[in-house]
Amino acid sequence: MFTLTISDKAVAITNANEEEARELLMSEEFKDDLKVLESEGAPLWDGFASLNVRPATEEEKAEFEGADFDEEEEDDEEDEGPYIMFLVDVTDPDEDNEG
Repeated sequence: MFTLTISDKAVAITNANEEEARELLMSEEFKDDLKVLESEGAPLWDGFASLNVRPATEEEKAEFEGADFDEEEEDDEEDEGPYIMFLVDVTDPDEDNEG
């Protein structure tokens, strides 16, 4: 498992192998998401802070393994790819437009 850090703060963890983790977490699409998603009222990433992928700590692994992922596709194991879980509280401001 590998963890994405932003300015040395653990933000997300994935169960992908190292190559997949780097490909997923450092992709332009994921970086764009990091600029939109918020934590504590501020974007997760400002587009400038350093991003790093490192091996996950035992604590981070335990948090990931304790997560309750949606298991809707019970027998659909073909589509099962790596999961990404945020280690911080995340909100999507685009989904908060309930006015």
